[in-house]
Amino acid sequence: SNSRAPGMEGTERFLSPGSGRGLRAMRHFALGELVFACPAYSYVLTVNERGAHCENCFTRREDLFKCGKCKQAYYCNIDCQRSDWSMHKLECVAMCAYGENWCPSETVRLVARILMKQRVTTERTPSEKLLLLTEFESHLDKMDSEKDELNQADIAALHHFYSKHISDLPDEQALTELFAQVNCNGFTIEDEELSHLGSAVFPDVALMNHSCSPNVIVTYKGTLAEVRAVQEINPGDEVFNSYIDLLYPTEDRKERLLDSYFFTCQCTECTSKSKDKAKMEIKKLSSPTEPEEIQSMVYYAKNVIEEFRRAKHYKNILFLCLYFELLEICELSQEKMAAIFADTNVYMLHMMYQAMGVCLYMQDWDGAMSYGEKIIQPYSVHYPAYSLNVASMYLKLGRLYLGLEKKTQGVKALNKAVAIMEVAHGKDHNYVAEVKREIEEQK
Repeated sequence: SNSRAPGMEGTERFLSPGSGRGLRAMRHFALGELVFACPAYSYVLTVNERGAHCENCFTRREDLFKCGKCKQAYYCNIDCQRSDWSMHKLECVAMCAYGENWCPSETVRLVARILMKQRVTTERTPSEKLLLLTEFESHLDKMDSEKDELNQADIAALHHFYSKHISDLPDEQALTELFAQVNCNGFTIEDEELSHLGSAVFPDVALMNHSCSPNVIVTYKGTLAEVRAVQEINPGDEVFNSYIDLLYPTEDRKERLLDSYFFTCQCTECTSKSKDKAKMEIKKLSSPTEPEEIQSMVYYAKNVIEEFRRAKHYKNILFLCLYFELLEICELSQEKMAAIFADTNVYMLHMMYQAMGVCLYMQDWDGAMSYGEKIIQPYSVHYPAYSLNVASMYLKLGRLYLGLEKKTQGVKALNKAVAIMEVAHGKDHNYVAEVKREIEEQK
């Protein structure tokens, strides 16, 4: 593969010591500067956002029109519909035929699209200037039985829902590898409040290695991924993004990276553990807390987080009773943890964030606001200086304030969001313009 490519002039592919391939800067990049952009190789809009976004270009607008056949896919105009047909046809007839029983996972939907794209693609795509999709790591040798079972279920679903439309699917071995590659190298596309919009593969973006103090952030313009510097980058520096949520302490991050991406992180943050003390803040009590007590509370917190994550998968089925249940879990677990953990402790913040999500879902705006107010300060301490998690929290909070007619606080929070977004999304991003309009309207 060419280590330098047109459109990637400022960067090159290289062998990163200890990490395999990586991306290296060949020139200086200033804070907020675009390092490179990468169109999606394949992508799919998530089912929950149908009708709110165009299936083809992901534009969010009110006046989309729907596919006459299946009445499930929505488009800006006939051009978007035409352009999407080669992919939509994989699902259009099937959704009509299966009705309620049409339920492939998003990964299966994405893999079907990748297979389709591979059939009609003969040369390198604009998404693969430095890394080909076929070069993705699959880490098949490191798969445990649980991951293997999930993979097998996905392959079965692919056959079930797509074999009519994709003639002679690849064999078991090839599909196992492709699903493993997509699981390790796929991206989720999110909006400015970090709501999930869809899934995609961006081969050149996948070339970047991970760091817990990343020097770039990936954002999305429709289905285009954009990579911007969130620290100054000098010629010869490796370009790192973060694969995970950086809220949690070192041990948790390492566990997560090993489990999902099969490597042991050795970045500066994991070596110095400089933020762990603040992240694991313990209440100042009259008698000091025993290490065992702290350890067992951490164990409890991690279990609650895991249970909560599992429960949320069923949200579409059990709706409200589950939401009240979840809110109760949030409140009870916070109460229990508050005996030992300070309010700024990341496990407390995790439960507050979940509770805030439940409040938003149930349209309890005051509840959501008061959780947001507790979360935002500690967030800006625990996360890196430019973080989408912090920006989206300021944004949610700002919009809540305005909705509750707290104008001054609203504008203040939105301005904080804009300051981060101008660096992460770029000054010319539609999201930035939208938030600035919201601010202007308050004047």
